[in-house]
Amino acid sequence: MDKQQPQIQFELRPEVAQGVYANLAIITHSSSEFVIDMAAVLPGLQKADVRSRIVMAPEHAKRLMLALHDNLQKYEQQFGEIDLQPQRQGPRQGSTIMPFTIKPGEA
Repeated sequence: MDKQQPQIQFELRPEVAQGVYANLAIITHSSSEFVIDMAAVLPGLQKADVRSRIVMAPEHAKRLMLALHDNLQKYEQQFGEIDLQPQRQGPRQGSTIMPFTIKPGEA
């Protein structure tokens, strides 16, 4: 006899459905959790505004990584390869994904 997994229903509230813009991710971790801070940074500004923080177990972080990898492959098959510009290396305690290179005096 096959046991089916119970179906989870998701509720997407209107205030969440519109999403939050972020073009910077700062990822840190401990032995028990991963913390992903999603922020928005704009050229000429000195501060990035953290818009959302996601905290998850390492197992869920790995599942997220695999799901993103799968979806990126499907995206590139449909729309072509995503061209990445050179990225700045993040701090030692985690990874930073910069949306663009910041040059002094640029606005």
